[in-house]
Amino acid sequence: MPRPRKKIKPTWAELRQQRSALERFELFLPLLQLKQRQLQSAILEADGEYQEMKEAADTIAENISAYSAVLNDISGVNIDTLSEPEDVKTIQTNVAGVKVPVFESAEFPRAEYSLFATPPWVDRALSDHREKNLHRVKLEILEQKLTLLQAELKKVMQRVNLFEKIIIPEARENIRRIRIVLSDRMTAAVVRAKFAKEKMEERELESKSEVDFL
Repeated sequence: MPRPRKKIKPTWAELRQQRSALERFELFLPLLQLKQRQLQSAILEADGEYQEMKEAADTIAENISAYSAVLNDISGVNIDTLSEPEDVKTIQTNVAGVKVPVFESAEFPRAEYSLFATPPWVDRALSDHREKNLHRVKLEILEQKLTLLQAELKKVMQRVNLFEKIIIPEARENIRRIRIVLSDRMTAAVVRAKFAKEKMEERELESKSEVDFL
């Protein structure tokens, strides 16, 4: 739906106002474009980090799958419970004006089991599962970060397009139209003044002729 065009008064005051607005718009647009580039760069960086983390998580999952069948032989050790983070801490950081979460730390339940009653590879299995879950948590946080950055980028791109394609062209067109009207008025005023001067000169000449005749 097209934006309704604001009615413009063809006056010198309106012309000054439109010129001032255009100057502000042309100063603001580069700032928006800079923020757009910063967000695009931040998204590329976060996406690269996400892909690296995803590959690492897939590698760990493959390692676990190689011995997943023997996990059923562990008696009294709940790998799933002991490998699930109890407390995940994040911090908020500012990226191109957007507050995004960043992973800080994660705590796991204390692992208490008999070293004599469990196979020697239990420690390795627990460590792998914890690392797998830690990567899952980090991936979830990166997804949140990407979602926030992409949402902000969408808004900034919409504003850039609005200024580039609508607001600035409209301001320039308003200035052009006002200048045409004011120029026409000035021309008309000059013509009227010239015509009035000619009529006055004619009257003065007629008056002089009448005096000379008498």
